[in-house]
Amino acid sequence: MANVRLPPDKRARRPKPTITPQEFANLIEFMPEPYASMVFVAVWTGLRVSELIALKWRCIHADSISVEERYFRGDWSVPKTAASAATIGVSPEVIARILRLKTLSVEVRAGRAMRTHKLVKSASPDDLVFQSVKAGKPMNDQNSLRRHVKPAARALGLSFVTWRTLRTSHATWLVQAGADPKSVQGQMRHSRISTTMDIYAQLVPAA
Repeated sequence: MANVRLPPDKRARRPKPTITPQEFANLIEFMPEPYASMVFVAVWTGLRVSELIALKWRCIHADSISVEERYFRGDWSVPKTAASAATIGVSPEVIARILRLKTLSVEVRAGRAMRTHKLVKSASPDDLVFQSVKAGKPMNDQNSLRRHVKPAARALGLSFVTWRTLRTSHATWLVQAGADPKSVQGQMRHSRISTTMDIYAQLVPAA
């Protein structure tokens, strides 16, 4: 494979889909917990869904979040790149939303009965922040997307929403707020500034 060259990609470049702050606020209102909080944290931090699912309570600080691991469909591993393993600053609202999970319970139908489940079964340092409702195990990204995020998004006419859309929206909002490329690269934890600039490129006309 050493000398193999792939042909150039001649497909037209399309802007990556994003949502607006108002669409985001509406989406949160349409979703049950803990999925609404997952989307809230995803948008306001730019975390990849695998990093979001892997968050443990020791990673949550007073004004920041540390990314140490990722979990993807049964597989625990280190973050995607060396730059991805970092601590990022977040707003107090994000930390408050995460801590609020400890106080919440949801009702789930079990046959003809309704059972109440605490969203956080245990909150020791090595426990997950986002736990599956019934068993407290790691979330499944596709199940969460298909059963909870997508239905709420479709009801609002946002059928294009995915976990990737939420991450791209975070970067887009940073750009629209006036952040410089290097700052966005740091917040997004991109290894290369060229990756960050791909996001900027689609916003030049609007800027």
